[in-house]
Amino acid sequence: MAKTKELHNVWEHIASYWVQTQSEVRRQWSKLTDDDLLEIRGQREKLLSKIQMRYGLAKDEAERQMDKWAEHLQF
Repeated sequence: MAKTKELHNVWEHIASYWVQTQSEVRRQWSKLTDDDLLEIRGQREKLLSKIQMRYGLAKDEAERQMDKWAEHLQF
């Protein structure tokens, strides 16, 4: 439960600092386009959908990757 709350807080930061975070997203998932990043605007579910689409991943694998990536961000 604590990890879920912690990840929720991280995603709030990602959304709040989306402009600054986009380069980190692009480093992790280079197949995402500029248009994808504009559409996502820090929204977790949109990022999840785009990762699934661009990389052909199942939802649970895309979520695992996103959560692992988000845990290592420095704010």
